[in-house]
Amino acid sequence: MKLLVRWLINAVSLVIVAHFVPGFRVDGFMAALIAAVVIGFVNSTLGLLLKVLTFPLTIVSFGLFLIVINAIILEMAASITPGFAVQNGSAAVIGALLLSVISWFLHWLIKDDRGTERR
Repeated sequence: MKLLVRWLINAVSLVIVAHFVPGFRVDGFMAALIAAVVIGFVNSTLGLLLKVLTFPLTIVSFGLFLIVINAIILEMAASITPGFAVQNGSAAVIGALLLSVISWFLHWLIKDDRGTERR
């Protein structure tokens, strides 16, 4: 059930970001749901590899390079997801920042205790 709620929150976050960031487009809620799955998959596979490979650069930049990695992940997901597009790099960076903040806020709003759940 929590996975479904997180998926819906991520899709809603994508729709909100698309509303505010020029060059960041989502063609409806169904496209946002598909994009949320693709972003999660890309983030857990290629994103993990990118984060490991760029770890020294992330340390030197005090973690700010993770924003660039998240922007790259968004562009990768947009290239393979119908109805989801990121026009340029600046839209991807701004979208990655806003997506993180909005997603965090919505998870906090519904009291999604991801770090304290029992496994």
